[in-house]
Amino acid sequence: MEVEVDEAVRRDLSMILIRVLVGLVFLLEGSLKFLRPEELGAGRFEAIGLPFPHYLAPLVGGIEIVDGAAILLNIYAGDAALALLVVIVTALVTTKLPILLGRPLGSFPLEQLKEYGWLSFFHQARTDFCMIFGLLAIVIDSGLKLGRRRRWYQTGPS
Repeated sequence: MEVEVDEAVRRDLSMILIRVLVGLVFLLEGSLKFLRPEELGAGRFEAIGLPFPHYLAPLVGGIEIVDGAAILLNIYAGDAALALLVVIVTALVTTKLPILLGRPLGSFPLEQLKEYGWLSFFHQARTDFCMIFGLLAIVIDSGLKLGRRRRWYQTGPS
């Protein structure tokens, strides 16, 4: 028995799944910056070489929590995705780009790994790339109109 699914329902379902995945990852990672500050919050930010880690880590954690929830609920999801793109690209540059280069990048240290270069970079950055593409899909789905509120069940134009 074959079940036919309307094209609009199939498109909506795929965007809902992307929003759930991306929203939950950022909601969790933002929460962990508060729950494990030495490992994933201010302590990590300090080890990476970011300025004002005790202020920056809670700020980034708060942005991840609020914007992750906004994406989950599809409330200003495009705006939230743009803000999280800034966060994830910054994370990629500060933590993964030194792996690609095989040397520290300015004040950003090189993580101790067995090997460096393209393969190590892509291996270490695989989740970052998934989040970037998920966020781009959300921005595109939002119609690139900032400040636009939609209900959680809507993915088409309002």
